[in-house]
Amino acid sequence: MGGTAPVLPLVRAWAVGVVVLVATEYVQMTLLYGNLVGPRGVGSFGAALALVHLPNLVCVVLATWAAARAHPAPWREIPARHVVAACAVPVAAQLLTLSLRRERTGLSSPALWMSTGVLLAGCALGLLLERWRGETQA
Repeated sequence: MGGTAPVLPLVRAWAVGVVVLVATEYVQMTLLYGNLVGPRGVGSFGAALALVHLPNLVCVVLATWAAARAHPAPWREIPARHVVAACAVPVAAQLLTLSLRRERTGLSSPALWMSTGVLLAGCALGLLLERWRGETQA
């Protein structure tokens, strides 16, 4: 595998992750959030969990899983590289969201901790789903 690993397998995985994340977030925002939440936002923790955080979890899981599936062998056999291939897009999306909403996502903000928990859980579940699907197909 040489000293410097090619970047193309990572770019391919990231491209798949971006497409899946954008598509799933678009569906979430237009169908779910746009119709059920409205311009004033959610009114309670339960509503935020059901209408924002759980759908975001599904989006992150699907994007992570798709990126991990698109990451080809032999590169997928290198654990750190495979995690970067699978999780970089959701992490980048989280960082972008946090940078655009700094006034609402301070360190004491529950939204910051919920979205970070969703990110970590979604990446972990996406990687587990990819591993489980890979084992059942083998």
